[in-house]
Amino acid sequence: MDTVEVVVAVIGRAHGVRGELTLTVRTDEPDRRLRKGVRLRASDPDRSFVVESARWVSGRLVVTLGGVADRNAAEALRGTVLFADVPRDERPEDSEEFYDRQLIGMAVELADQRRVGVVSDVLHLPAQDVLSVRTDAGERLVPFVRELVPHVDAEAGVVRLADVPGLVDDRAIDDGSNTGSKQ
Repeated sequence: MDTVEVVVAVIGRAHGVRGELTLTVRTDEPDRRLRKGVRLRASDPDRSFVVESARWVSGRLVVTLGGVADRNAAEALRGTVLFADVPRDERPEDSEEFYDRQLIGMAVELADQRRVGVVSDVLHLPAQDVLSVRTDAGERLVPFVRELVPHVDAEAGVVRLADVPGLVDDRAIDDGSNTGSKQ
């Protein structure tokens, strides 16, 4: 099976004396990626763990990892990045959502299906997600909202933008609304 490596969490401080750890979650699907029985790899490639238990405590995920028996062992792992291998073709449960890895590299088209660029990155900003689109004129940022990106075809590898002048093109468009007159 073809897989991709994704960051799912960073180990925080120890929780209690029996080796439990707090995690800073780095995945949108913690109940899927950090549940009992899942194998995780550490940033040290020779180290891996199996999640033995996971529970939420005051908004923080607390886990027990196989081989971490006490507080000292837990504290020694603080700051360790945890990775999971997920199937490359795996899709989010919601058909209206996409993983960054699905979007990056997709062709970007205008409403008339004219290709204008490629998605080079997905930025997760406080207000909304934004697609960074590499065009012939340079990088353009497009808010990833339905009004501006009404169509994403993951199978075809295409993101289609709404017909919004100037969205990825700096050229001024005279739509006839300019009421100034020349004398």
